[in-house]
Amino acid sequence: MDATAVAGCFRDKSILITGSTGFLGKLLVEKILRVQPGVKKLYLLLRAPDAASAEQRILSDVIGMDLFNILRKKYGLPGFQSFIQEKVVPLAGDIIYENFGLDSSRADALSKEIDVIINGAATTNFYERYDVALASNALGPRNACEFAKKCPNLKLLLHVSTAFVTGTQEGLLLEKAFQNGETLREGYYMDIEAELQLVDKVKSELKAATSGSSEQLEKSAMKELGLKRACHFGWPNVYSLTKTIGEILLGQRRGNLPVVIIRPTMVTSTYQDPFPGWIEGARTIDALIVAYDEQAFPCFIGDRSNIVDVIPADIVINAAMVAIAVHWNEEAQVIYHVSSSLQNPISLCAFEDACEDYFTTNPRVLENGKVLPNRRPYVFKNMSFFRLVVLLVYKLPLEMLHIVSLLLCGLFSRHYNKLKRRFNFLMLLVRLYAPYAFFNGRFDDTNLSKLRSEAKMDSGDDIIFNFDPKRIDWHSYLVKVHVPAVLKYSRREKAGA
Repeated sequence: MDATAVAGCFRDKSILITGSTGFLGKLLVEKILRVQPGVKKLYLLLRAPDAASAEQRILSDVIGMDLFNILRKKYGLPGFQSFIQEKVVPLAGDIIYENFGLDSSRADALSKEIDVIINGAATTNFYERYDVALASNALGPRNACEFAKKCPNLKLLLHVSTAFVTGTQEGLLLEKAFQNGETLREGYYMDIEAELQLVDKVKSELKAATSGSSEQLEKSAMKELGLKRACHFGWPNVYSLTKTIGEILLGQRRGNLPVVIIRPTMVTSTYQDPFPGWIEGARTIDALIVAYDEQAFPCFIGDRSNIVDVIPADIVINAAMVAIAVHWNEEAQVIYHVSSSLQNPISLCAFEDACEDYFTTNPRVLENGKVLPNRRPYVFKNMSFFRLVVLLVYKLPLEMLHIVSLLLCGLFSRHYNKLKRRFNFLMLLVRLYAPYAFFNGRFDDTNLSKLRSEAKMDSGDDIIFNFDPKRIDWHSYLVKVHVPAVLKYSRREKAGA
């Protein structure tokens, strides 16, 4: 199966996509429309109060992006608008509801049309409210599965998960499904229904204790509950826990449905398709690039010899589309790790070297014309020592500045608040990412390697659906593509704030 055959699988097919306003979702929509203009319909489910609002949001948040410039150039603006109107159908709904919140007649009509469902809707916040994360990341896949079983012509359900459902385990992490009740903590069993009931109980108790509802109190309690339950079962954050629950529910409910689960690692900007360096948001490790640019972090935690498993977004999209074509109408569930740690590993040290090389070649100039020197952050291998240094060198002087400012009627309040925000951001990052700072796992990609072989994507001439991490020159990609892409996005967001 070559690239032509992969693209051919999408011809005259109707595809339902959730999460189309997300980073990977937009890339997927653009890719399908570009490589297979003969696709019948793309139904894009998104939160909106009505059909008109859904259409407006698709036009502004998806189709309006520069990501679609190649298609605009191909068709011309009037032709592009006609093409989108013909192929793209916005659906006002939500993954958290049965039938996506669609009325029964609309859901019934839609089910008869759909050939493929791609579920990419999720909240990726590591510190999300537990109720919100459960609804989107756990119940969402369940609802997608239940709707898929109502589609008589369905050929496949593809679910986008994360490789970090495996938590922070060491060694080779296999492409295998989680069993009902399975946790990462030995001797612990997870009752999913009990977790849903726990959320309702805590919210009810909060309302009773506050004689009503305190939105801020509930938000804080739900965030802390999510982190607490994740750690209780062995996961480092609510995101990885609820994505795991979503996979378990999908496995329980699918029956004979053909299901593919894609588990990418840390997703970065596009490597080459549709053009290098398209990105939205400073995600995971990108926060360190932004901090390096602003010289915000004098120190951090980790082991520079550890492998950082990152993967460009277009490689994830290509792997997903090839997997759909290869497993078309197969009554099985297959899991793919889309990762780099085995085939083409890059260490944290090499990642830092690339950042430093970029900033050496592209020095930052302050408003007064002075060049901001590069200061590579000191990386502590010991968490206790890191906390001690932070307390003595940064926290105590910060509080002393606060006291002096109060004594002088707030003279240094602006400077204090700026440093306080930076300090709090550093400690939040440490809290959320500390479990990954010393991560020594490697993601098995046996299934993905077999997929490449089966799809004949190892020949070197099929770059349209390239998902081979061995082709990536990490240093060149980081210096010439990814770091400038992250900084461009970050500075644009900062300027617009």
